[in-house]
Amino acid sequence: MLESKPSSQAWGMTILRVTIAIIFIAHASQKLFSDGIDAVAKAFAQLGVPLPTVSTVAISGLEFVGGLLLLIGLLARPTAALLAFDMLGAVYFVAHANRGFFSKGGGYEYPLTLLAASLALALAGPGAAAVDNLVRSRR
Repeated sequence: MLESKPSSQAWGMTILRVTIAIIFIAHASQKLFSDGIDAVAKAFAQLGVPLPTVSTVAISGLEFVGGLLLLIGLLARPTAALLAFDMLGAVYFVAHANRGFFSKGGGYEYPLTLLAASLALALAGPGAAAVDNLVRSRR
């Protein structure tokens, strides 16, 4: 049987997956290595995030490890679903609706975009060039 070439839609999902992976890795790296857990936990506490230190470690870990998993396309759908849930929290706690839509004023534009992109990956899959596809083809 001949292998079919990935469609342009599959490559489009790959571009989306790799792009948001890089964004999540960068944001997690900032939390973990630049700002630090204590500073982020303090900011989370001021925003009303429950259990701010635990939340900081969990969210930073999810965004860093999840970003790496998305980058290679391993466990992409469940990882993207968790990251979508993470962004739902960001929309609620960090960018409250009362700040408006645009990110310039602290609005929810940016986390909403990452929420939508993560949800699209969770529903549509990782696209081409993903480890998940290799695992699936060997079953």
